[in-house]
This record gives sequence, structure tokens and C-alpha cells, in this order.
Amino acid sequence: MTAQPGQLDATRVEEMMGRLFGNLGGAVTSALSWLGDRLGLYRAMQGAGPMTSEELAARTHLSERWVREWLHGQTAAGFLDYDGTSRFTLSDEAAAVLADEDSPTFGAGGLHHLPNLMGEVLLRLPEAFRTGLGLTYDDMGEEAAVGVERLLAPWFRHALVPVALPALDGVVDKLESGALVADMGCGAGIAMLKMAEAFPKSEFRGYDISRFALERAAENLKESGAKNATFCDASVDPMPEDGRFDLITTFDCIHDMAHPSDVIRVIRRAIKPDGTWFIADIHCGANLQENLDSGNPMLPMLYGFSVLCCMSSSLSTPEGEGLGTVGFGEAKARQMTAEAGFSRFQAHDFDNPLNAYYEVRV
Repeated sequence: MTAQPGQLDATRVEEMMGRLFGNLGGAVTSALSWLGDRLGLYRAMQGAGPMTSEELAARTHLSERWVREWLHGQTAAGFLDYDGTSRFTLSDEAAAVLADEDSPTFGAGGLHHLPNLMGEVLLRLPEAFRTGLGLTYDDMGEEAAVGVERLLAPWFRHALVPVALPALDGVVDKLESGALVADMGCGAGIAMLKMAEAFPKSEFRGYDISRFALERAAENLKESGAKNATFCDASVDPMPEDGRFDLITTFDCIHDMAHPSDVIRVIRRAIKPDGTWFIADIHCGANLQENLDSGNPMLPMLYGFSVLCCMSSSLSTPEGEGLGTVGFGEAKARQMTAEAGFSRFQAHDFDNPLNAYYEVRV
């Protein structure tokens, strides 16, 4: 029975309307930020000081009227500073997040896949709700692979080699002497290529099943010039399970996999008795209540990404396990690694609000 207007708590109604339109406003603002990234508007403003809409339009070869409205919207959203007359500034702090891909805090790469997620992918999801069968990352198109690459690359470039690897017991010594490394779910290969560059005596093999991601990896490999790295299509050239690898890494991918339990068992068989498995995955609790109690401001976004891509990928086969974005927290990781035969598990904190990190050994 539907409540009548007089039976409703007016304060709660107003609160719900505020939430709805606040979220809608966030989605629309994100669309403008996507345009700023795609059209190079942020990059054009970086370090340029105060600019008028005419100056920015001339610099980017875009229509002034469109640029002006974009500037107004980004100012209203708090991304730009405004002098009260006609000039707009992208602060150094905003540039570090929105414009500078060499910055460890660059986050605009996370916008790359937005139009695809909110367009074609979104339109296909009602059928997924009806059938239970989700979309693979390749079903989501080439932009998905590029978006994941740009979202994760800043941490790989700035923290993986100098911060994370030295914290793992004995790993750097092995890599410097010459180790065999596998990156399972390597995506576009940024993490693996950074390691290959830092440790030329070691050999690195990346495994993935996404055609688009592997195409990106091949391009990145060619650009890097690395001679100690190769990429493999795991669907036809799977990772050997003969205990040969000194180090295996999985970065933000276990929760996306249709059959993570099987993959973890493969990793257990593939790793040396004294080898290390280094996991990066989403920082989250064991259940909804723990996640709500954490006060994590990114939680709605994480559940949204889960429905739009991560859980969809993990349900892309009829028997998919469906972990989803927040389905592989520390408690679940401890459980699944122990069930596969690993006995040592250590969590690390590398000051990343998105990810947790685990060092796992036999």
C-alpha cells in the first residue's frame, strides 16, 4: 500500500530528494570532467594561470561558447578558481588530480570509461538482471581496458617499485639476482613493465584473457623497449602450474574473475615453495554492515562500479562466483588463500585509500 502524502515524514522526503539530485548532479558533473579530460581542457589550464574562456578556447581550438559553459560548470563544482570577473584558474592541487598523468594523485583516468558505462553498458544491464549473466570486460569495449589502465597506472608508476616491493620479505633481493615473475590479470601491463624496467635480470610474464587489454599491453611493451617481458593470452597459453615462479602478482583483478577460486588454486601450484604472491585488491569489509560502519566515502561508488563492471565481469559465465568490487576484502582473501593451501598471510598498508595489499606465502 502506498503511503499518502500526509503520512510521510517530510524531513525524510526532503533528505531523499537531496540524495537523488545530489547523486544526479555528481553524475552530470563527472560527465563534464570526462569532457575536460578527453578534450585536454585540464591539461591546457595546467600551470597557465588565470585564463578567460576565449583564451582557453583558442589554446584548445574549441568553440568559446561551449568552453565558457564548461568553465562555469567546473567552477560551480569546485574544481576551478574564479576571480569574479572573467578569469578561471586550475590550481596546482587540482592539476595534480585532474591534469598531470605523472602525478601520483592523478585520478581523472577513472573517468575514461564513464560514457561507455553510462551508455551502452548500462543499457545492456537490465538483461543481465533478468538472466543473471553479466558482461566480460571485452563486452564492455576497448574503452574499458584503457580506463582501467589509466585509473591504476599512477600507483604502479610511483609506489610499486620504490614503496611496495621493498616491504615484501626478500622479494627485491630475488628480483635483483634474477627471478621469474608472473602478473596474473596483467591488463595493459603497466605494473609488469615498471618491474621489468627496474629489475633487468628478472623475467616477467603477464597473463590476461582480455583481447583489448593484451593489445594495449603489446603497445606498451613496444614503447618501453623491455626485453625481459612477455604477455600471454591465458585462455590459450595458461600460466604453467609446475611451481616455477618466484613472485606472482595480482593487481585489482581477483574480484573481477568469474572463477577466482580456480585461479587461486592455479597460483598455489604455480609458485615456488619459497615464493611470494603479492595481492592488491579493494579495501573493504567482510559484509555490508562492516562497509557501512567504516564510513568510507567511496562506498556508493564502489558498489556502483560493481554492478556496472566488476560483478558483471565475475558473473560473465553461468557458473561465475560473482565476488564483485567489494567481495574480496581481507577476511575473504584470508579464507580463499588458506583453502588453496597458502599458510602465511600478511596485510600491508601503503597509504592508498582504494586498495588493500596482502603478502601471501605457502
